[in-house]
Amino acid sequence: MSQGIQLVGFDADDTLWRSQDYFDEAQREFEAIVGRYVDLGNAGVADALYAVESANIAVFGYGVKGMALSMIESATQITGGRITAGELHRIVEMAKTLLRHPVELLPGIRDAVEAIAARFEVVLITKGDLFHQEAKVRDSGLSDLFRRIEIVSEKDAPTYARVLAEFDARADQFLMVGNSLRSDIAPVLALGGWGVHMPYRTTWAHETQAVIESGRERMDEARSPDALPAAVLALATRALAS
Repeated sequence: MSQGIQLVGFDADDTLWRSQDYFDEAQREFEAIVGRYVDLGNAGVADALYAVESANIAVFGYGVKGMALSMIESATQITGGRITAGELHRIVEMAKTLLRHPVELLPGIRDAVEAIAARFEVVLITKGDLFHQEAKVRDSGLSDLFRRIEIVSEKDAPTYARVLAEFDARADQFLMVGNSLRSDIAPVLALGGWGVHMPYRTTWAHETQAVIESGRERMDEARSPDALPAAVLALATRALAS
């Protein structure tokens, strides 16, 4: 018998603060660089970069550093090795700029987290480069709201199961809030947990590839941070009745 929601997890990038916008800007700059060598309309630059990034996730992991290395590899392949050392250095500098970008909270997100934290224990579960994620959490000013902060290399069902075991929490008493169906919602539903999907205006293609085979009755959607507390409470009420 469920005792309702006991623990609420939050994603970080594009749930608490802006992130993908900056990656999209980097993508446009990358295309401008390689566009000097190839016809962007025919070369499938975005598809080529995504293919390299996807193949490299298992090697480099997620985050800016992996993106930069994949851009260098892609640029070399797409241009047939003609890209200059100076332009490769420009890609490196672009990555450094991304790593130093100030943290910009989504409007209303602190109030939303505080409202939810007043009723439930809350934790932060994010993935990506350890140093970069630690810096963003520190600079966000939100770390004091979370009981624990977990930075993981992947967000899949086995990872959530491990983290929940460390939290001494049951999956059916856990609710995850995030912008990615693939990383934040689908794995938690697969474990028997609950999820509130808060889509961001732009999403990396990799994070849109999600298959929710069951558990849709245990998820809801919030279109903005202001709607999060009500969505969480609605699911908490449903959990108590289940």
